[in-house]
Amino acid sequence: MSAPDPPATGAVFPEGSRRNASPATPETAPPRSGGLWPALVLAAVAVAIYANSFAVPLLYDDDAAIANNTSIRRLAAIGGIFSPPQNTGVGGRPLLNLSFALNYAFGGTAVFGYHLVNLLIHVLAAWTLYGLVRRTLLRPALAPRFGPSAGALALAISALWLCHPVQTVSVTYLSQRAEALVGLFYLLTLYCFLRGAEQEDRGKGRLWFAFSVLACLAGVGTKEVIVTAPFLALLYDRTFLAGSFAAAWRRRRPVFLGLAGTWPVLAWQLSRLHERVGIGFRAGLSPWAYGWAECRVVVRYLLLTVWPRPLVFDYGQYFAVAWSQLWPFAVVVAALILATLVLLRRSPALGFAAAWFLIVLAPTSSVVPVVPQPMAENRLYLPLAGIVAIVVLGGFAALRRRSLPVFAALALVLGVAAAERNRCFASAESIWTDTVAKNPGNPRAHYNLACVLEQIPGRQGDAIAQYETDLRLDPADYKAHNNLGVVLSAAGNISEAIAHFEAALRLQPALAEAHCNLGDALAKVAGREAEAVGQYEEGLRLNPDNPKTRFDLACVLDRMPGRLADAISQYQAVLRIEPDYPEAHYNLGNDLKAEGRNPAAITEYEAAVRLKPDYAEAHHNLGNALSAAGRIQDAIAEFRTALRLRPDFAETHFNLAIMLLRTPGGAAEAAKHLRAVLQLQPGNRRARQILDAIAAAQP
Repeated sequence: MSAPDPPATGAVFPEGSRRNASPATPETAPPRSGGLWPALVLAAVAVAIYANSFAVPLLYDDDAAIANNTSIRRLAAIGGIFSPPQNTGVGGRPLLNLSFALNYAFGGTAVFGYHLVNLLIHVLAAWTLYGLVRRTLLRPALAPRFGPSAGALALAISALWLCHPVQTVSVTYLSQRAEALVGLFYLLTLYCFLRGAEQEDRGKGRLWFAFSVLACLAGVGTKEVIVTAPFLALLYDRTFLAGSFAAAWRRRRPVFLGLAGTWPVLAWQLSRLHERVGIGFRAGLSPWAYGWAECRVVVRYLLLTVWPRPLVFDYGQYFAVAWSQLWPFAVVVAALILATLVLLRRSPALGFAAAWFLIVLAPTSSVVPVVPQPMAENRLYLPLAGIVAIVVLGGFAALRRRSLPVFAALALVLGVAAAERNRCFASAESIWTDTVAKNPGNPRAHYNLACVLEQIPGRQGDAIAQYETDLRLDPADYKAHNNLGVVLSAAGNISEAIAHFEAALRLQPALAEAHCNLGDALAKVAGREAEAVGQYEEGLRLNPDNPKTRFDLACVLDRMPGRLADAISQYQAVLRIEPDYPEAHYNLGNDLKAEGRNPAAITEYEAAVRLKPDYAEAHHNLGNALSAAGRIQDAIAEFRTALRLRPDFAETHFNLAIMLLRTPGGAAEAAKHLRAVLQLQPGNRRARQILDAIAAAQP
């Protein structure tokens, strides 16, 4: 065994530092456990804060990650689970997808289980942070100053980190489990590394180091930010264990090589992703332009750690900002980097905490473009720990144990703020309303609020206003044009709807949905059926397996002279794609009957009423077809079923009366139905004549 490495140069804290503190060595006895009570306190605090989040519904990206993620449906299909859909938040993150698959296996899409797991991950991360901080404060370089209060300080840091309201988006927003889970694996990587270093000569060191590498590998399967973990582990070793980078590399080179060995796995996963639009160096944005813009984001992140207001669910996508507006932020970031480098030499512990903040943020807040979302609160999940550590240790250095009640009060304030923030997640409407209020210049927020409002009865006018605001901010938003057209069409503003569908197609000609919607709108305008057919056909060229588009096309063809055979062909195509489409069976039955193919029509009507037993019109037409086939009693049964479902169906009353007149003793009941026809249609001369004839025939 080689001799212990020399201690790091420079003081840990400028005042009262102990330059002659003993270097960390493997022979140092591991610190005793802090007991169970800190873990219980952290768990209780977490439950108290997030108790109001367990009913928060699936929001925004949750639909793609959970509700519409077919890869998590079958736990046995492990190949699909480990090949999640690329164009979603689980793309390239198989372990994250597995966690959702386990949730789905036990509870489907019921949100309680997902929230429970998210909270459990957050608590486990807080426990791991507590253990890492406590053991770090008991290292020889820090123990003289912080050792007697190591447990209390570790609890303060982990509690403030756990309670901070900026964490709510990583815990309450289900699809952001990615951030909390990778945060847990990141912390476990460092914690197991420290435990391995503490027990290198006790036979368990290699096992702990193996756990560290496995935790890092698990992080690779969760989110890409884990890429910085090997760097931070090396910096941790230099700062608190070995005393220098050279010594750290010499003593634990195999461990660092093992941690770095996770990078090829991460690179392989990323090489398989081709559908994350706007992310990475292929996003079409200069890395330097993005890097300069991120200087402002980093400063905003720093401000949110010390004053978490306002918290915004969606900060919007990247947009170019003039250098004249960015240079002050670039100066601040440069000063932060310079101060961190100076602290790493003169006060290594503070320098490490500052470096923690910058290094963990680096993958998303440097030069790798993330155009759709250059700023997101979830990315502060782990970096926050570095700032909290600086605040707590700095406060303790100034006030000693008098600072502990201050930290407790601050944790209470932050916890109350976090619980209040959770209320904004109560529904899609509330979170997007909050986002629009706090970030009115974000077109995506207006778009998503409009999508929610248009589904609420009586709120279509509000939805239209939000879509219009979105388009004022982003005229190139083809999805907003398309959706606004749908709402306007439903409201009867057909000409305006057509204009927006056409605008959507100018911006995105391959948008099949807009072609179909334009076809629907044109079909409502007399004389424009042929144009509607053209739009439907283009939509089907782009998406040939859309049964609704084929159904709508067939409906328009039904109205056009000489196109009955084409309509029948489209209905049959619909039923090949979706056999359980009752309206398609019904319409096909109508067309087959019009062609004189009554037996085939009966088959289609029977399929329609089997699939949709309360389909009054299908029962009525089935009765007509059965009547034409001479099956009088069967026809009467179908007419009666239709009237039970729809008592005001005058035509059915009339047809039933005619059938009853063909049966012995049916005249009295036929007269009753004819009187019902006259109540519904007083001017029906045919019903009056038959009723008079029945009366005249009475003895």
